[in-house]
Amino acid sequence: MKTVSLSGSFRESVGKKDAKKQRKQGKVPCVLYGGAKQIHFVAEEKSFKNIIFTPDVHIIDLTINDKNFTVILQDIQYHPVNDNILHVDFLEIMPGKQVTIAIPIILKGNAIGVLNGGRLVKKIRKIRVNALIEDLPDQIVIDISKLKIGDSIRVSDMDNDKLSFLDNASSMIVAVFTARAVEVEEEEEEGEEGEEGEESTEGADGKEGTPPPAEEQKSK
Repeated sequence: MKTVSLSGSFRESVGKKDAKKQRKQGKVPCVLYGGAKQIHFVAEEKSFKNIIFTPDVHIIDLTINDKNFTVILQDIQYHPVNDNILHVDFLEIMPGKQVTIAIPIILKGNAIGVLNGGRLVKKIRKIRVNALIEDLPDQIVIDISKLKIGDSIRVSDMDNDKLSFLDNASSMIVAVFTARAVEVEEEEEEGEEGEEGEESTEGADGKEGTPPPAEEQKSK
């Protein structure tokens, strides 16, 4: 798995007032877990560009003042209106220790069912795995070339000696449907969204951001 770098500095004080002050200065309050004790620090918001706004998952070489840590991104909190980063949690990792993380799924090949008029539907874009840090791949590549109309690949079909797949075994990753089946599914989803929308106009006046999927072991 590829590594990116991130630098930060220890927080002199911890609390809502200080966090607000840091955000006004363009910095993001962060916490590092996994070691002997929690470490509170801040990092420039712009430095997260190559970590968050990408489909890839990385190991992060984190430097706080003059101390180095190997970490992974664990959780991100966004502002509900402007989607600015409010807070980030990191998890320290070490060689020989297992870690849980979501890995991007890449589809390979041209499905037979699509060539015969079906439509390919990708249900899961990242899949959660548990493995030694040295065994984590950049991507999970799935060959879809043999999929016919009506065929699908589920989490239970995944096989890798070095990875344990944590998502529900029956969850569908990718499938080839007839064009009509896809239309019916889309109509049902639109109907459900409409019902939710009607409820929200009656009882809710806020908006929720749409952050990337969080890792397992969520901490607050």
